[in-house]
Amino acid sequence: MIKLTKLNDVLFVLNADLIETIEATPDTIITLLNGKKFVVKESIEEIVEKAITYQQRISRGITVLENIEVLENVETSENVEE
Repeated sequence: MIKLTKLNDVLFVLNADLIETIEATPDTIITLLNGKKFVVKESIEEIVEKAITYQQRISRGITVLENIEVLENVETSENVEE
């Protein structure tokens, strides 16, 4: 999720995974996969940077969860008596 600003200064949060295109006409227009459009104050570059940061945070979170699961499995197998 990324935080953006509408032209009337209203902040909102958008699911970056739903972005299909971003245009500068000169206003920045975000088109979602479902066709819905948002006009925002941020530049294309700012939106792309926010979307990349969002994806990196999600990726790191998944990696952390996978590492925790591996550690839990190791601890569980060490506690099993044969």
